[in-house]
Amino acid sequence: MTDDFLDIVLKPIGVVRSAMINPDDVPMAGQPGRVEIFPQYSEALHRIDENSHLWLLLWFHKSDRNCLRSVPARVNPNLPEYGVFGLRSPNRPNPIALTLVNLDSVNGNILQVHGLDAIDGTPVLDIKSYYEQDIVFSPKTPYIWAHNPVMRRNIFLKQALSHHQEECADLFMAVRMALVADEYMGHLNRPDLMLTVTGSACLADTLQGLSRARLANPPRFNFQETMSLNRSLWEKPNRTLTLTARQELNAETFTKLTDEELFIIELKEL
Repeated sequence: MTDDFLDIVLKPIGVVRSAMINPDDVPMAGQPGRVEIFPQYSEALHRIDENSHLWLLLWFHKSDRNCLRSVPARVNPNLPEYGVFGLRSPNRPNPIALTLVNLDSVNGNILQVHGLDAIDGTPVLDIKSYYEQDIVFSPKTPYIWAHNPVMRRNIFLKQALSHHQEECADLFMAVRMALVADEYMGHLNRPDLMLTVTGSACLADTLQGLSRARLANPPRFNFQETMSLNRSLWEKPNRTLTLTARQELNAETFTKLTDEELFIIELKEL
């Protein structure tokens, strides 16, 4: 069977309404926005408010459809080239985008969401609910390391909030610890990177989410609960990194303190 039988026609079911009009201006962590569903599809929204998260299938209409290889330059221009099927590049033969958003509210045929990475006027092809079965806690992925420290911090913060589901002081501490570990130890999801956390359950939960460190298969995670100390120990075959908090952290001081002001940093080469 040849591909000349394929004649696929897609009819948008809605449109994105966003403050962004230039794809290059859309933040990596997404933004608040609206999804307007066309009236003839309103019945398909019945009980959609029982979901906290939705997958949006979008048509990135301003993308380069002739692109087969790409460097994820917005993240880091020094990264190697990948085939677009191994990336989330917006430029691809069929620019179908898959975006996970938080559903904030439903008002008639208007969905208010955040985490949206599309510009105003982007056609919406479909909406699917996020299921718990969608989770792959520790997937194998390429190490797409963000070159810009602010972008890297925002990516980690978004991941932390998605996992921990609460903006608390020790979440901010965990994000800062993970950023330092990422700098010194590399990809936090590597199977030979061990993590031991001493501190609160919130700190441990957030760091486990950021590192994808499991208790088994392979065992990579240990936790000792205490309220008097915040510390993380990162170990791989040739290096160990210990981060001990010098002081507490909150949303206001999250971006103001240097790593050296915030942590005692002990790095050992083995």
